Amino acid sequence: MHQRKSKKLLIYFFLLIIISSTNNISLRNLEFPKVRNIEVSGLDKMENKLVIDQIKNLNLSNIFFINKAEINNLISSNPLIEKYQIFKNYPSALKIMIKKTNFIGKINHKNEIFVIGSNGKLIHNNSQASDLPFIFGKPEIKELLKFKQIVDQSKFSFDEVDSLYFFPSKRWDIKLKSNILLKLPNSLTQEYLNNLYKFLEIHNGKNLTTVDARLENKIILNE
Repeated sequence: MHQRKSKKLLIYFFLLIIISSTNNISLRNLEFPKVRNIEVSGLDKMENKLVIDQIKNLNLSNIFFINKAEINNLISSNPLIEKYQIFKNYPSALKIMIKKTNFIGKINHKNEIFVIGSNGKLIHNNSQASDLPFIFGKPEIKELLKFKQIVDQSKFSFDEVDSLYFFPSKRWDIKLKSNILLKLPNSLTQEYLNNLYKFLEIHNGKNLTTVDARLENKIILNE
């Protein structure tokens, strides 16, 4: 924060020198260098170029008086972007560093298949997302993200998940890639999943198809 303030003070000081040294010249005649170079990184090559072209369409004047709100709105509207930082390289360049969202699942939304990003946004189906688990039901995105966080903090890996089933009672079932269906309780915790993981390790030799763990202190098996 201190460095940013120092940089701003230097810029204002620089402007003051220019203005004070322009004898008999109208302030209107002063010309500041326009933004000539925009660099975007973090997305795929074509996606980076698309962001650059969109920013150029804003017709930015000069780097000192850029409308940050316009750029922020443009970048924030891109569902592929999780986080970003904008740097001004004086006198005429912008550098934008992007963190791309992670794809976590696929879902049918209004009769169209979308990919769900870890930023909570829906993305039009992407060929890179072919191995993602399919989510059945109609969960709110925040409910899916909360559920995934519990799974990620447990001994299970989300990469093991083939599909997810969400019920109106806000309960989840997990279909593993090993073809085992896990029926989970409404109140799911990391500890509960860890115990279930240990249970599966112990019964690894059995041909399990369904593990019903909805009841407290009771597991029903279908082999």
